[in-house]
Amino acid sequence: MKKIDKIIISAITAVFTVTASSVIAANKGSATEKQGEKCYGIVKAGSNDCATATQSCAGSSIKDKQPDAFIFLPKGACEKIVGGSLTSKEIKN
Repeated sequence: MKKIDKIIISAITAVFTVTASSVIAANKGSATEKQGEKCYGIVKAGSNDCATATQSCAGSSIKDKQPDAFIFLPKGACEKIVGGSLTSKEIKN
């Protein structure tokens, strides 16, 4: 391997290391601090952050604005969104 190739690989590795360190540092803190509050009723299908009353995992909501599907938003943001609710609603068939 040429010397220039080794330098380029080292530089790329350094960039990835710094980026990964920044991501890890940004993710420190409690889950509540990072996630904010749950906002129900505004999620696009398949974009919910966690399980719902009818699905068992994130990304499994079956329709837009599903009343029991939520995403985490910064505190106070949900109440400013039309259709956003801090509480889950029952799904009506």
